Amino acid sequence: MSFAERYPLLHTPARWEWGGLDVRFSTELPPDELVTNVHAVCFVGERIVLCRDDRDIWLLPGGTREAGESIDECLRRELREEAGARPIGPVRWLGAHHATSDAPEPYRPWQPHPHKAWLWCAADIVLDGSPSNPDDGEQILEVRAFPFEDALEHVATDGMHLPELLTLARELHRPAAT
Repeated sequence: MSFAERYPLLHTPARWEWGGLDVRFSTELPPDELVTNVHAVCFVGERIVLCRDDRDIWLLPGGTREAGESIDECLRRELREEAGARPIGPVRWLGAHHATSDAPEPYRPWQPHPHKAWLWCAADIVLDGSPSNPDDGEQILEVRAFPFEDALEHVATDGMHLPELLTLARELHRPAAT
């Protein structure tokens, strides 16, 4: 059985109205130049780390890539900003939401347009700080490592496809050696 058959909500083409985007998930990784956002399913042991923002949404840490920033630099910066975390061990790329925007111009001037991609990964992390909450980012009120079943329930507040992404991440997860 394929990933698309096992994770139908994740693989169903969707409309993200908040960004004017038509998206489809694929385990095929996009070219580097199309990646505008990087997000992570973060593991602390078997627990999943989620961040609660000021809208009371539980989300996976990650965000927008800055001009000239590598994918790895973006991931590390976003983990620090949103979760007060840093990766330990290798990062595993899960796939991407390939997107087409109907906006007249890119979200940020340096981003590709109208085609772009949100990259998803899984990483073992350590929580060793607090979210920095930059002015232009989500305002994180709480960071918590949940047992897997609780994480599935909470992450659905940010999208019905996200519990399937967490399940895929757990399936592919190989904990970092300690």
